[in-house]
Amino acid sequence: MKYVVTGSLGNISRPLAEKLVAAGHEVIVVSSNSGKTGQIEALGAKAAIGSVEDVAFLTSTFLGADAVYTMVPPNFGAAKWKQYIGGIGENYAEAIHASGVKHVVNLSSIGAHMPEGCGPVSGLYFVEKALNALESVNVKHLRPGFFYPNFLSNAGMAKHMGVIGGNYGEGTLLTLVYPGDIAEAAAEELLKLNFRGKSVRYVMSDEKTTHQVAEILGKAIGKPDLQWVNFKDEETLGGMIQAGVPEEIAKNFAEMGGAIRSGEMISDYLKNKPAEFGRTKFETWAPVFAAAYAQY
Repeated sequence: MKYVVTGSLGNISRPLAEKLVAAGHEVIVVSSNSGKTGQIEALGAKAAIGSVEDVAFLTSTFLGADAVYTMVPPNFGAAKWKQYIGGIGENYAEAIHASGVKHVVNLSSIGAHMPEGCGPVSGLYFVEKALNALESVNVKHLRPGFFYPNFLSNAGMAKHMGVIGGNYGEGTLLTLVYPGDIAEAAAEELLKLNFRGKSVRYVMSDEKTTHQVAEILGKAIGKPDLQWVNFKDEETLGGMIQAGVPEEIAKNFAEMGGAIRSGEMISDYLKNKPAEFGRTKFETWAPVFAAAYAQY
């Protein structure tokens, strides 16, 4: 089988490519960075260097593939982030149609049922919409939760302020996922290729409230009394901008936090929970946070 994996050597794409290569398949990894070519080839894969903004490049790369794994790479320089994300989805759809690919595993997100009000995830709503419009193409949308490594941005706050927090609310349930568990799910879908039509699979590793997150991370860094602090949306926005996050990106992240707080972001997930969670629990990952904390 021939697979194309987008996302270069990211936290999901790299282990996914490794699993597909280990299973004996031909794997092409898409990257915009020519400097990654050697690392990609060291995995036993082939490198396709180009931009996901280039439909002709995507089409030529997808030709002859049995299946592709699609994801929208982060672009924090986008003037209109949601529209950019949706536009990449349209690029993928056009290239998939032109190249004749019949199976797609697409990295989406919990909350992608929301066409507005969920920050960058609302952009993924339109990615799903573009791929779902393809005729005679089988698409599996993976909707993972909040990535464990996202908490690494709180390590400095924990070190210098003695708290962690966000605008997610007090005691709010967070649906959490380890990137490696997403790679496992993607590999399973790609190796089996038994999905038909358009469907969604939620991928989750753990569920914790904001207070439980603080307790677990606090224990890991030797501060068992670490508290979760809920910030107002405007405080979250201002803090990110002050930290150097572009205003467009900060606005979208603050909006997503509001969707987490309201519960709307997980509303569809709660109706369609996966039968099994990933293997890596949040407590198992906490030492990674502790290592980042120690660097401050």
